[in-house]
Amino acid sequence: MIPIRETATGVVFRIRVVPRASRCEVAGIQDDALKLRITAPPVEGKANEECIRLLAELLGVKKTQVTIVAGHASRTKTVNVEGRKAREIAAVVPAT
Repeated sequence: MIPIRETATGVVFRIRVVPRASRCEVAGIQDDALKLRITAPPVEGKANEECIRLLAELLGVKKTQVTIVAGHASRTKTVNVEGRKAREIAAVVPAT
């Protein structure tokens, strides 16, 4: 299970991004972060946009509720999801 920290507005957790994958999917857990495989290349913020889209779809929130708060140019990013509790995220995230 990944560490999920609750804040006043939602939750914060880490993701590990693998760009230029064959398809967009959750690929388990790596180094205390949710591993995401995305098709977008890591140029001009396209990978970040795809991460936000995938997370919003996975967690059932609007794209505007998902923000990257750290690691914009890194494969390991910290994301904030507004309007969700840690237990709701834990129910969706695989426990691998």
